[in-house]
Parts: sequence; C-alpha cells; structure tokens
Amino acid sequence: MGLGAENGKVVEPWDVCKSKGRKKKKGSEEVEGTGSGCWLRLRFMGSCISSRSKVDTSVSGSGTSTHYAESKSTNDTSRDQPTAPAVSSTTTSNAESNSSTSKLEEELKIASRLRKFPFNDLKLATRNFRPESFLGEGGFGCVFKGWIEENGTAPVKPGTGLTVAVKTLNHDGLQGHKEWLAEVNFLGDLVHPNLVKLVGYCIEDDQRLLVYEFMPRGSLENHLFRRSLPLPWSIRMKIALGAAKGLAFLHEEADRPVIYRDFKTSNILLDAEYNAKLSDFGLAKDGPEGDKTHVSTRVMGTYGYAAPEYVMTGHLTSKSDVYSFGVVLLEMLTGRRSMDKHRPNGEHNLVEWARPHLGERRRFYKLIDPRLEGHFSVKGAQKAAQLAAHCLCRDPKSRPLMSEVVEALKPLPNLKDMASSSYYYQTMQADRIGASPNTRNGRTQGALLSRNGQQQRSLSIPNGTYASPYHHQFPQPSPKTNGKA
Repeated sequence: MGLGAENGKVVEPWDVCKSKGRKKKKGSEEVEGTGSGCWLRLRFMGSCISSRSKVDTSVSGSGTSTHYAESKSTNDTSRDQPTAPAVSSTTTSNAESNSSTSKLEEELKIASRLRKFPFNDLKLATRNFRPESFLGEGGFGCVFKGWIEENGTAPVKPGTGLTVAVKTLNHDGLQGHKEWLAEVNFLGDLVHPNLVKLVGYCIEDDQRLLVYEFMPRGSLENHLFRRSLPLPWSIRMKIALGAAKGLAFLHEEADRPVIYRDFKTSNILLDAEYNAKLSDFGLAKDGPEGDKTHVSTRVMGTYGYAAPEYVMTGHLTSKSDVYSFGVVLLEMLTGRRSMDKHRPNGEHNLVEWARPHLGERRRFYKLIDPRLEGHFSVKGAQKAAQLAAHCLCRDPKSRPLMSEVVEALKPLPNLKDMASSSYYYQTMQADRIGASPNTRNGRTQGALLSRNGQQQRSLSIPNGTYASPYHHQFPQPSPKTNGKA
C-alpha cells in the first residue's frame, strides 16, 4: 500500500487483499465476502475512520489480508506474537476504553523517537480525512496526506510543516490489529535510508493510525505499470539497488534478522529523487535464531512473488525474500507484471515465461521492456538478467545473499553501452519487424529500415498508449536519468 502520491484504486489480478475480504459466520466458519472499499466510504466524510466495529484480534481473522491464510506456529517467536484484548465498542464505558488503551500501549515496544498523536490532531492534519487528501488503499485501510509540525504532533496549514502519510486501520478490512502491531514494532526499531520512516502512531479507543514520511513519487508499481512514459534504465537500476540495500539491512545488519515476507512493487516507495524505500511491515517476521534454519508459519504473501518452497512447506527463510526480489527485478527488466491473465496463454506467470530466455543471448533481448526502445545498457541488462535467474533458483540454498545482490547491482546504474547502438540488437529488431504482419516494403509504424536491416529512424507516436520519452516533438516531463527530481 503506497504512502505516496498515488490516486485511484486498482484491483490487480490475483490480488485478493484488495478485492475480497473475509467475515465470520456463527460457529467460526469463514466465508468470503466482498470488502468495503474506501471509494465507497469516501462518499461520507471521514467514514474510513469512523467505523466502530470490534477489532478482530484473532489469528484466523487477521491472517486473511493477503492471498493465503495464516496461523501461528507454536515455535513462532515473532515480535507480533502477543495479541491484544479486543477493544470495547461504543457501548463500553470511557474507563474501560482507557484501560484497554493502556494495555495496548504496554504491548507495544515503542521506540522513544516515535510521536504519539491524538486522533483529533490527525483528523485536522488530513482535513478531516476528506477525499482530496486520499492517497491510496490496501488491506490495512486507507492512506491520507496530511501536514503536521516539524517536531511535534499539532496539525498545520497544508503546504507547511512536515508532509506525512496517515494510514488508518479499516475495521472492516482484511488486515487487523496484529499487522498494525507488527508495523509499529518493526519500524519503531528499524532505521535505514531504504526503509520508509515511521513518524508516529495513534491509539485512541478503537482507532489505530500510523504516520509515515510522505513519499512524493508513490510506488514502483505505479511507475512500471500505470504510466505511459517508461522509467529510464538507469532509474530502474537505481531503484533495484536501493530496494536490495533495504533487504540486505533487514537480513544481515539489523540487531535481529528480519524476514520482510511481502516484497513487491507496490511496497517499494520512491522519494523525490527516486530513492527506494520499503514500506508495509505488517507481514514481517523475526528470522530464525540459534540453530534454527527457518520460521514455520502458514503462508502469507502475494501470489506471483512468494517463493515456491515457502508456498509448499510454510518454511520461511531470508531466501524467500531473495526469490521475491528476483521476481521484482524481472518485472523491472520486462515491464510485465508477475501475474497477468491478460497476456497470451503461456505468458500469465512472468517467472515461468522468462526462465527459458534468461540464459540465452538470442532470447535474452526478448525479455527487455520494449518501451525502452533500446535505451538500456547491454552489459547491465545481461548482468541483471543473470542476477534475476540466480535469485529465482528453485533451490533456495543456491540463491545469493542480499549483500551479494547489492554488490552485483552497484555498477549497473552507470553503464553507458546502450543497446540502441548495438549491431546485434538492431539486427534482432530488424528480424522482429520483418516478421511483423504490418511490414510493408521495409516501412513499419515503428521504424524505417535500410537494405542492411539497420534502423535509421523511429516514428514512435508521442501520444500513444506507450508513448516514448526518447522520440517526441515537444518537451514532455519525464523521470531524469541523473536521479534529480
């Protein structure tokens, strides 16, 4: 779920956490039901926050926020192990509500740097959670843009002070109090340039809110799949490197190893200069300690990103995150989603479609996002594809450490051997165009070919669905390759 400037709600294929909820029937039988989305709630001012339904703290209820259900293993020592007593409804006396809030605060391992916000301050900071402040929605709830004092909790005039993203717990949603606790406990402890900064929190009666730094460029998912202008190659590699550094910190540098468990494009947020930061730690787990090799748990995550051995056995390790990183790296190389039912048969699952192409030079170019139009480093793309293949090894023991991934990625953003000047790439493009049914006398919508098959000029349409940032008649705003905003 984004904490940045993303408007609109898009329900992806396979993304159960955004399209479906689960509710309890009598006798504890679970049935699927349609979740109440924030777009419906936004018809009523601030109604994303106004629900007073009882907080569901049961393991089975809180584990349905993603594509799989989860239950706690008896050996699980995760930081979010304690479950809170259910908060009373509006019929409960103020004294009981205050008592429950105190118990919840004792349960939190609050870092001293976190600010505790009164609910009314956040309500004013977001202008009463009005639709104009709405940034996005996920399994946890709705996210709103707000403004607070630089060093305090009081609301300030929009455009002044500190810009923040306020995430609210939707009590009718799919993630619950347990995920909220995990988010506070992990991000309260963990500080790193490639992790989104948690500014503070709010516990007041049955309200659960988190306050983050605002990420102005939104999510990687938004840039890869929802915008007509593609991300330049160097920016893609910069984002991959930053995200890899975030995972390497969690796995190898944090005081206690952390398994992120939900690495995907929508959880990689970008600041003004396209620095990547990991967000949404609701599914994170403490890694195995001592002589333990894995954490046992039922499977949670996002279909298409979860490692196959984790899906089959429930054995969670840091190498599960490495696999997910390989999927995201492949998405950045290809411009394709990890799962896409709109693709032709045989291409729905990105990893299975891409595997045959990763190791062969002649097939390798078929992987690269065609919207880049050859504006990518040949060596860099080859190394990135080899790295993705390494991360996606079926044997988890054969996958690299994230620190090794970081070292492999470091030189890639600065390589300048553009494929557009490569004879082999031009020949391959000519062969592809020659096989196209639209070819007439060597002229196509995409290029004018000379007798030797080399590309002379491009006739890309600037205002088309996949407009090119490399060929246009008028200046257009696009990401700058030097990383400057």
